[in-house]
Amino acid sequence: MIYIFSLVFLYIFFGFLLYILQRKILFNKSGHPGAPSDYNLSTTKEIQILTEDNINLLSWLYVGDKKLPFLIYFQGNSFNIGDRASRIKKYIDQNWSVLIVSWRGFGGNNGNPTELNLYKDGEAAVKWALKNTNFKKNQIVIYGESLGTGVAVELGTKYSFLSIVLEAPFTSISDIAKKRYKFYPTKYLVKDKFNNFNKIDKLKSPLLILSGKKDEIVPHKHSLKLLKKANVIKKGVFIDEAIHNNLYDFNIEKDVIEFNLELWK
Repeated sequence: MIYIFSLVFLYIFFGFLLYILQRKILFNKSGHPGAPSDYNLSTTKEIQILTEDNINLLSWLYVGDKKLPFLIYFQGNSFNIGDRASRIKKYIDQNWSVLIVSWRGFGGNNGNPTELNLYKDGEAAVKWALKNTNFKKNQIVIYGESLGTGVAVELGTKYSFLSIVLEAPFTSISDIAKKRYKFYPTKYLVKDKFNNFNKIDKLKSPLLILSGKKDEIVPHKHSLKLLKKANVIKKGVFIDEAIHNNLYDFNIEKDVIEFNLELWK
């Protein structure tokens, strides 16, 4: 009897810990990235984007050829934007315009990241780009990486862009949590659901999904489910040997560029 009681107590105790700590797990905040010049991005400038609730988002901007697409990059978890400098440089080297955004709570920014707050950050980035550049929505590529795919999909249900690019996307955070914490009713406990699966068939723009078949964090089957359900022009680029964070080792920027230049014509 005592043994059963102890097991029940531990189950409830650890479930409670997971519940109250879930945002620390999901939003693994990063420090200040330094300056773009620290990453050999000498022509990229640092800007601040103000959200509707008065949070300043540290962001980096490169303005390239106005006759080429403008890529807005939404980062994943556990990184600052400097950790993604080598990625955006691949597009900058092709003279694409690029805006990469730090979430609130990341990169030294104030504020607390939540699902709704990240949607505000993404909305602010798009509005800033439209107001401060000569690009229109149908010239913008919305690029979401991992956690950032939730924001990219949300924006993609509201506006028509040149395309939506999803790197290592998930069907929902609840599905990820269910895989990790199998003994808990995560469907009812997750606060920030980012339910991409429920929204993917409401996209208004062409879709490119990038995924590694050996992804150890977001199983590749999530990408397959999302691609199957999407109703727009769509393409999947799936790398046999890639895991969650090394897709750029396989030169996937070439697929991003090719896909979007076909749409650009």
